Amino acid sequence: MSDVTPEGAELDDLTSKELYDRAVNLARERRDVGFLWDLLRAIPAAAAATGEVGRAEFDLFHGLSLLEEFTHAGEGEMADALRPFYIEYLSEHAKGT
Repeated sequence: MSDVTPEGAELDDLTSKELYDRAVNLARERRDVGFLWDLLRAIPAAAAATGEVGRAEFDLFHGLSLLEEFTHAGEGEMADALRPFYIEYLSEHAKGT
C-alpha cells in the first residue's frame, strides 16, 4: 500500500491541490477510470459553485473543454469547489489499496 492518503480528519487539513493529487494518484493506481469520468462530470457543477453558472451544463461540445479543465481541477477555486469530491473518494477507496 502506498502513502496515498492520511486517515479521517487529516484529509481536511490538506490543501485542495494535495487532495486532487492524492485522489488522481489513487485512481491511477487503482486504474479507476470511473473516478476520472465522475471528476469530469463534477467539473461543471464546481464551476457553477465558483460563480461560473454558464458552465454548469454538461453536453458533448462542452466535453472537449472539460478535458482542458481536468488539467486544472487541482488549482484555485475549482480545486476548492471539488474538495468534497476528492475527500469522499479518498475516504472510500484509500483503505482498499
